[in-house]
Amino acid sequence: MKYLKGVLMVLGGAFIIMMFINAVQTKRIDKNVDDVVKKVVDSILSNKSKDYNVYALDIPKGINFAGEIVPVSDPDIYERMDRELLVNTYWQSNGLLLIKRAHKYFPIIEPILKQYGVPDDFKYLAVIESGLQNVISPAGATGFWQIMKNTGKEYGLEINDYVDERYHLEKSTEAACKYLLNAKEKFGTWTLTAASYNAGQTGIAKQMDRQKANDYYSLLLGEETGRYVFRILAVKEILSNPNKYGFNYDDSHLYDYVPSHKVEVDTAVTNFADFSKKFGINYKVLKIHNPWLRDTYLRNYSGKKYQIEIPDDGYYQFEE
Repeated sequence: MKYLKGVLMVLGGAFIIMMFINAVQTKRIDKNVDDVVKKVVDSILSNKSKDYNVYALDIPKGINFAGEIVPVSDPDIYERMDRELLVNTYWQSNGLLLIKRAHKYFPIIEPILKQYGVPDDFKYLAVIESGLQNVISPAGATGFWQIMKNTGKEYGLEINDYVDERYHLEKSTEAACKYLLNAKEKFGTWTLTAASYNAGQTGIAKQMDRQKANDYYSLLLGEETGRYVFRILAVKEILSNPNKYGFNYDDSHLYDYVPSHKVEVDTAVTNFADFSKKFGINYKVLKIHNPWLRDTYLRNYSGKKYQIEIPDDGYYQFEE
């Protein structure tokens, strides 16, 4: 019995010693692991701080809208310009999307502006209006140029249940040009013309009369219109100099417009899904290229000629 107790005491002592040694080793291992993890985290944070910094931005010298100089020496104008440049520079995801879409759609918009004698800077107005997307505002403004229904009809767009040319990029751009030229004749400057696109010609004229001021930068306007031209200017500056503001990409990252051709239709179309198949595409692709067709069919009692865009072969993939 005494022998057994002695054996048990030896074994117990050995177990305690082993547990102690293990605990010491575990603490050393844990400490080593903690040290390694800390070094890795510190390295990551150090590298991140080197790779990503938020900088104050210099307002570019000679910044202008459609050739009209922005008076940034005025402290109020400086702060408003600075705000929009900062907001749009550091909203990186949106900035990259705008750069990509601009590559796709500016080649369509630019020649139309030139044809009508509207300064090229107005393409940036479309950018801030819609993000170069066919969106609808809560007030009902529609398309890239955010045109209201009555305004669209006033400037020659067809708008009904079957056709809404506010969604037609070329035709809506032409309507926007007509509006802008009309406003320029009324206000005399392109800057006020741009502001009137947001606030309406009546709204701008009313504020000019009330405040006895004749230029945009001298007017006290509401939040949206007060920021409007500065937002255009900021987007113009960033999209014109993307690398300067930290936007890095390859040409392969940019969106391209799919080459297409026009098909003339002067009769009713009873079913656009069936119509699409005749040209080797599906309903979705037809609507991507012709968002102005608003229903699954087209009534055309008058025999009006419509130009429907059909993408060239080999760009889209879908089941037959």
